[in-house]
Amino acid sequence: MGGARAARRGRSSAEADEWSSGMGDGASGGAEAVAREICLRLLTASPRTRAQLADALRRKGVPDEVAERVLGRFTDVGLIDDEAFARAWVQSRHAGRGLARRALASELRRRGVADETVHEAVESLDSEQEERTARELVGRKLPSTRRLDPAKRMRRLVGMLARKGYPPGLAYRVVKEALEEDGAETEAFEPPELDD
Repeated sequence: MGGARAARRGRSSAEADEWSSGMGDGASGGAEAVAREICLRLLTASPRTRAQLADALRRKGVPDEVAERVLGRFTDVGLIDDEAFARAWVQSRHAGRGLARRALASELRRRGVADETVHEAVESLDSEQEERTARELVGRKLPSTRRLDPAKRMRRLVGMLARKGYPPGLAYRVVKEALEEDGAETEAFEPPELDD
């Protein structure tokens, strides 16, 4: 690690040289202290999954066996809890950004959450809640599309819901109903050949 890079991380050049020369690698206690410091710093900034912390430790050059011990201890004491992270992520991102189950599952998988945990977390979001949120999103966007022709409005609104992970059938139905309530002619639109 170079001096400038070490300085940006808050370490002196001498400390960086000690770590990269193997002093941190050879002394298990020193390596564990560094791994704990890295994990605590990251967890202080925001909640993280076990996989995110493992990746960060790997990028910092912490040996795998040391990383595994530290991550195991953090899991044992409750500092790392992927299930709680996934539940909180689903509720927060659905309420804040209006993301649907499919988009939320994708985000959790990218963060290294296990498939079973992802499934449990996204299933906590029921279909009725997801449909209510889709209607709210369309309702907020609808006024800004009034000057467009109905086909273009349909494409834009369905596309917005699709980008947020809503199933095509649900998106089409919600948008069609909103356009009809707004007085737009929707008979010419063909429903998509996709399932909810």
